[in-house]
Amino acid sequence: MSANTRTIIRNGLWKNNQALVALLGLCPLLAVSNTVINSLGLGIATTLTLVLSNTLVSSLRGYILPEIRLPLFVLMIAGIVTIIELLMNAWFYQLYKTLGIFIPLIVTNCAIIGRAEVFASKNRVLPSLLDGLAMGLGFSFALLVLGAFREVLGAGTLFTQADLLFGESAKNWQINLFDGYSGMLLALLPPGAFITLGLLIAAKNMFATRA
Repeated sequence: MSANTRTIIRNGLWKNNQALVALLGLCPLLAVSNTVINSLGLGIATTLTLVLSNTLVSSLRGYILPEIRLPLFVLMIAGIVTIIELLMNAWFYQLYKTLGIFIPLIVTNCAIIGRAEVFASKNRVLPSLLDGLAMGLGFSFALLVLGAFREVLGAGTLFTQADLLFGESAKNWQINLFDGYSGMLLALLPPGAFITLGLLIAAKNMFATRA
């Protein structure tokens, strides 16, 4: 693995994590991260969008005039998100209904257009694809940790409604961690999302400082 590849992966997963460092895409991050499955669904959709948009922008960068690059980037991203939205509507309808407006709102995620502008428009296809994958996985990791933490505190469970993403065979995947636990409503509400994200960012910064 080359030094450049390691740098791209490290930046996406940790050093320049779009959720925990750049603080981009916080609206969907905070809105749907009340369970692991919701977080995973949005994380997969966002990662696919990042990979495909970076690849497409990098492939066409030599043909895009600088004056119209941003509208074209938005148009490309919107087309990709529309395809993903239609596929989710067809194959994961209940999860699509649960995530609701936050699937089409991926188009407005600053992390996606930011990577298209900052990286994909200036680099070859393979590094751009890798950058999109690393940034998407980093964002998904933050989503999953946030979703797991909020679900455990809010309901005392993990993998609630796993069948929305993994089919009928996953209906019995739910793990009940505490018997008789009535849950903490705050963890499932928007204030709980902000508090949990703040704690997660603080833990990340503390770890990075000590390392």
